[in-house]
Formats: sequence, C-alpha cells, structure tokens
Amino acid sequence: MIDSKNTQKLYNLPTTVAYCKECVVSNQRPRIVFDGNGTCNACNYTKHKNNSINWLEREEQLKELLARHRRSDGSFDVVVPSSGGKDSARVAHELKYNYGMNPLTVTWAPHVYTDIGYSNFQNMIHSGFTNILGTPDGQVHRKLTSISFKELGDPFQPFIYGQKFFPLQISVAYGIPLIMDGENAEAEYGGDESTARMSGFDQDQSVKYHFSNTPVEAWKEYGFTDNDLHVYKPPPIDQVISTGVERAFFSYYKKWFPQENYYYASEYTGFETNPDGRSEGTYSKYASLDDRLDGFHYYLMFIKFGIGRATSDAGHEIRDGHISREEGVALVKRYDGEFPQKHFREFLDYCEITEDTFWQVIDSWRSPHLWSKSLDKWQLLHQVS
Repeated sequence: MIDSKNTQKLYNLPTTVAYCKECVVSNQRPRIVFDGNGTCNACNYTKHKNNSINWLEREEQLKELLARHRRSDGSFDVVVPSSGGKDSARVAHELKYNYGMNPLTVTWAPHVYTDIGYSNFQNMIHSGFTNILGTPDGQVHRKLTSISFKELGDPFQPFIYGQKFFPLQISVAYGIPLIMDGENAEAEYGGDESTARMSGFDQDQSVKYHFSNTPVEAWKEYGFTDNDLHVYKPPPIDQVISTGVERAFFSYYKKWFPQENYYYASEYTGFETNPDGRSEGTYSKYASLDDRLDGFHYYLMFIKFGIGRATSDAGHEIRDGHISREEGVALVKRYDGEFPQKHFREFLDYCEITEDTFWQVIDSWRSPHLWSKSLDKWQLLHQVS
C-alpha cells in the first residue's frame, strides 16, 4: 500500500471549507484569499480590472516596453511561449500584427500530443510564425512524470518545469531579452494577493507558484543526473542577467478574457475546439487541448482540493460576466471530478504503472477533511451550492 499524504498540511489548506459568494471557487485552492464578505481575491481582482485600471494607460506602457526591445533588422525581438492554444496564439499574433514585433514562438512539447493539439500548433505556425519545439528525453520524461504523479500528486510537474524554463533558455541562447507570457494565473484564478499588480514573475516566483516548492535539483534524490535534468532548468543566473531578460504578462497590459482569446485565435490563427464537444472534467471545449494526459492533472486537482477543471472554467466565466453564478454551480455539479477515461490506459502505459497502483496513488492524496469513505466508496464532503 502507498502511504497517505498529509495534503492539508502540504498545501496549508483550511480545515473549514468555504465557497466564494460570487463565483464557485473554494478556499481550498492553494494561496487563495477570501475577504470579510466571503469573496475570493480572484473576484476582487476582476472588480479591480473593471473599475480601477486605466487600460489605455496600460497599453501605452506595453508600447513603451515593446519599443525598448523592437529590432529593425528583422531579427527576433520577443519570445512568446506558445503551444498553439487560444491564449498564446493571440499573444503572438497581436504582438506581430498589431504592435510590429517579430516574435519567436517557443513550445515545450506535451507528453503525448492530441490530434487537435498538434493541428492547432501547426495552424499557428502557418499563420505566420517561426517556432522552436523542445522535446525532452522520452525515457527521462516518463520516469519524472511517473514519480511526480506518486510523490507530488501531479503528473504535469515535469511539463511545467519545461513550460516555464525552456523559453528562458531560448531567450538567453538567442539573445532575445523580452519574454511575453499570457496570463497571471495567481491573479486571474485566485492566489497570492501580492502578485496581482506584478507585470511578470522572476525565477524564484516561478518556483514558489508553479513548482509546488520543488526545484528541479530536488529530483537528484531519485537518481536523476545533472545531464538528465539540464533541459528542465533555467539557464545560469549570470547569463540571464547579462542578457537583460524581462518577462512580462500580456494580461497585465491588456484586459484578459479567455473566451475572447478563443474567438480571436479562431479568426486569425486557425484555432479549432475539441472535436468531442467538450473536455473531460468540464463543459468547455477550447482550453488545454494539447496533451492526452492533461485530464489527469485536473483530476488530481479535484482529488487534492475538492475543486476541479469545471470550477476553474466556471469561476472565470462568472467573473467575466459570461454566465451567472447559478449556471456555474450547475456546471460544476455536473462535470467537476469527472474521470478522464478516454486516455486512461495510455496514462497507465506512459507512467508504467498498474491500475491498482494508480488508484492507490489517487487515494493517498484524499484529505480526510474533504473526503469520507463508506462501503468502499469515496464521497466528497463539500460541494458548492
């Protein structure tokens, strides 16, 4: 048997579960903050976006930032981390065609491409972009993914390392000192309040907010070598400093609406939605379509925190005014925690584990303040209403 993890302690989760009065997220989302009225900081940030930010001034700041880095010799002047998904495709397209930049799009490969993910990736490239695709050693990546699933409760952690640091490696290697990321998820979905007014994250903040406080070096204790881990690491800090890298969020300068990004990417970069009509675990059809193992990242989120992919999607759409809270609650109740059955066998094969081991790992991450078991069946103790 696999020993149970103390999920509540690891993520500093409140014992009493509460839900935001305005959206559908709970206080079990790591680092989220609720005010005295029971409203989460993601909802309060949306009010700040709508009422307090002068977006014309922010766009002027964006133009100033781009002017400092724009090159007139035709060489690349901004790195855009991009999978070909709706958000990053819009960022790259706007920078090139609306602001006169010459982006180099940089992609960290999914574990296993979906057909629609690869098609969107190619469509983006053929809409007018040069791209560098980074694909890590397949055996190393499989082992890291399998161990990360068991030890961190997230099979996507190795992917996230590369997603954040591979574009930085390319920035330094090509001498391109500006990296334009898409959204600040800490602000948009609820997280550390201190980040809400940040225009970008540095390396230490990436480790804190994206890596479960597990730096790449920590994997050496599992037998991985420096050579195995090199591609997952940031470049040496002296090289970053000498290149003068600035890393910014497009969402800091331009008001961020995922649904509008979808419409934009559909029109300009050939982006297409999930052919199944929606993604497992949610009702939406246009987010996180690239990887066949994607659903297990969100399923573990549901197991660890009692909130899943539908909660994230509905929360943002409520804040954006696209659906009501009542509609969001109904969607969460219908889809949150849906098991990603479609690629289950492929996930087991990729991680080289048995189905029995899979369920032992899943159950090891269930916190008793969120789950109870009766007659060999698990029951979530709290759900939004």
